[in-house]
Amino acid sequence: MVVRQQIELSDDDVDRMFRALADATRRDIVRRTLRAEATVSELATSYAMSFAAVQKHVAVLEEAGLVTKQPRGRERIVRGNPDAIRRAQAALDQFESIWRARIDRLDALLEEDTPTKSD
Repeated sequence: MVVRQQIELSDDDVDRMFRALADATRRDIVRRTLRAEATVSELATSYAMSFAAVQKHVAVLEEAGLVTKQPRGRERIVRGNPDAIRRAQAALDQFESIWRARIDRLDALLEEDTPTKSD
């Protein structure tokens, strides 16, 4: 049996996390930095945008807790945060639970209302 831990996130935390993940570039940065750490400069070479724009994307991800940024000399090393991804998954699992329970209740109501062949 798999037991899932209920993870409490504030509405602000959920908003910040999913707002950050709503952008394709930011999702790509998270994917890349979960595989391997990278400097902001290394990340910037992969996108058709300015270094400053990539820095802003990283800042949004950092504020949401999806990546961490550590100084190393003059560079800033960006790492994906797997714990934040687990929290996002837990938030989605909680929403799924709510909707599955609603669907189950609807199914039960429909079964009660369905006439039998003898009716």
